[in-house]
Amino acid sequence: TRHVKCAKYCPSYIPLPSSWAVSIPFFHVVFTGKNEYDLLVIGGGSGGLACAKEAAQFGRKVAVLDYVEPSPQGTAWGLGGTCVNVGCIPKKLMHQAALLGSSLKDAQHYGWSISQPVHHTWSVMAQSVQNYVKSLNWGHRVQLQEKKVKYFNIKGSFSDPHTVRGLTKAGKETVITADNIVIATGGRPKYPVHVAGALEYGITSDDLFWLKESPGKTLIVGASYVSLECAGFLTGIGLDTTVMMRSIPLRGFDQQMASLVTEHMESYGTKFLKRCFPTKVEKLKSNRLQVTWKNADLGTEETDSFNTVMWAVGRAPDTKTLNLEAAGVKTNSETGKIIVDASEATSVPHIYAIGDITEGRPELTPTAIAAGKLLAQRLFSQSSELMDYDNVPTTVFTPLEYGCVGLSEEAAVQRHGSDNIEFHLIHLHALSLSVLREDLFVMYCFQMVCLREREQRILGLHFIGPNAGEVIQGFALGIKCGATYPQMMKTVGIHPTCAEEVTKLHITKRSGLDATVTGC
Repeated sequence: TRHVKCAKYCPSYIPLPSSWAVSIPFFHVVFTGKNEYDLLVIGGGSGGLACAKEAAQFGRKVAVLDYVEPSPQGTAWGLGGTCVNVGCIPKKLMHQAALLGSSLKDAQHYGWSISQPVHHTWSVMAQSVQNYVKSLNWGHRVQLQEKKVKYFNIKGSFSDPHTVRGLTKAGKETVITADNIVIATGGRPKYPVHVAGALEYGITSDDLFWLKESPGKTLIVGASYVSLECAGFLTGIGLDTTVMMRSIPLRGFDQQMASLVTEHMESYGTKFLKRCFPTKVEKLKSNRLQVTWKNADLGTEETDSFNTVMWAVGRAPDTKTLNLEAAGVKTNSETGKIIVDASEATSVPHIYAIGDITEGRPELTPTAIAAGKLLAQRLFSQSSELMDYDNVPTTVFTPLEYGCVGLSEEAAVQRHGSDNIEFHLIHLHALSLSVLREDLFVMYCFQMVCLREREQRILGLHFIGPNAGEVIQGFALGIKCGATYPQMMKTVGIHPTCAEEVTKLHITKRSGLDATVTGC
C-alpha cells in the first residue's frame, strides 16, 4: 500500500527494500512538499508586507508577489503599495511643504525679515519627495531579503485555489503554489469614464506625486479626503486650485467638522465649485484643458480651462487580473471588494484578504498592517486574536487638519437615537502663528459625542486644528479603553495648548449656547 501511494504522488518513485521502510517517514515527506510555500502574499503594500514579515518570523516559508500596473498616464512605482508611493507618505511631505509656506508668511509678524512674496519650486520639492520614496522602496526590498521572504515582481492570477501563475517582465512564466494565500492588492483611483476626455486628459493621485513639473492651475474633481488634502497642499504652495464637488465634502466623516474644513480651505485660497459635475474635458491648442460642467443648483453649463485636471472620485479594488473565479473567492458584485469574515477568511478556507480590498473594512494603512500581523499570528503562532475595527483614529491632512476617533454625530444618532446622545462643543482661536493673520479664517473646534446615560461613555471625539493627528492619537487610547465624559473633565489640561480644550467641553448642542471660547 505504501508503494502505491508514493507512486501516485511521485511518478519517478523507486521502491526501496522493505527493511528500510521503518526508518524513512514516507508520508511526511510527500504531503508537506506538495506546495512550495507555507504562505503566499499577493500585494506588496503595507498590509501584505506586514503579514509576510510576521509569518517569516515564525520560521515559515513565505513569498510576496507584487506588480504595479502603470496608471493610464504611464506612472509606475516600486515596492510598498499606495501608502508609500502615492498616498500617505508623499501626501504628508507635500502637506508639510505647504505648512512651511504658511509659516513663512506668518514669520514677519514675529519679527522675521522675509522677502515677500515667497516662491516655491515644484521640481525641487518633487525630487526630494520622490528620492525619499525610492529609499523606502529599497528598504522594503532589503527587509524582505533579511527575513528570507522571497519576492516576485510579477503580476499573478489564480489558476486554482492553491496555485498562482504570472509572467515576469521578460515574459517567463512563473508558477507559485502555497498552502495559504493572502490577497492584499489594495485599490486604485477610479476614472469617471462617462465623462468625455476624462481618461485621455486627466490624472489621479497615482500621478500627482510623481510629476516632475508643477501641475499649474489645477481642477480637482471630487470631495473625498484625497481631493481636499491634495487641493490643500497645492493651494499652500501657491497654485491656483479649484475643487469641484457634486454633493457633500468628506462623506462618512462628521459633517459639521467637514463644513468647517471646507470653510477654512476657502479662506485659505482654495476655490470650490459646489453642486457641480463635469461633462467633458477637451484639449486646446495651447495644451490647456477646457472643462465643461453643469451647475445643479442654477441649471447652467459653465466652462474654464486648467493646466491639470485630477480625478478624486473614489477608489476601486484591484482585482480584475487576479482571476478570483478560478480560486472560488467571492466578491461583492456592487463594490468588487472581497467578502471576508471576522478572521479575514474569504469563501475559500485557506485564502484570506486584508486591507482596502476587503468589504466593510476601513481603507487605512494602520488597520491593514495590524490585520496582516494578527492574521499571520493566527495562522502560524497558535493565536486566536482577531482585528478590532472599532474606534480606529484617523486624520485628514487638510491645511487645518481634522482628526477623529469613534462615531460621527450622524453615525451616533443613527445607532443610538438623538435622544440618547449628547454633543459637547467648543470653538476657539488658538495661540498659534495664524491667529495673527486677519485675512485667514481660523476656527479650531472640538466635538465630543457621548451617551446621555449616567456613565456618559465617549463614543467619538473630533478635532479641527494644528497637529490634529498627534492630538487625536493620544485620546484614542482613552476612548478605546471606554473613557467617559466625567473622566475627561477630571483630566488636567496642558497649558497653553489646543488639546487642553477637550477638558473644558461644558457647552452642549442641546443647550443652544455659544460654544466659542473668549479667554484662557
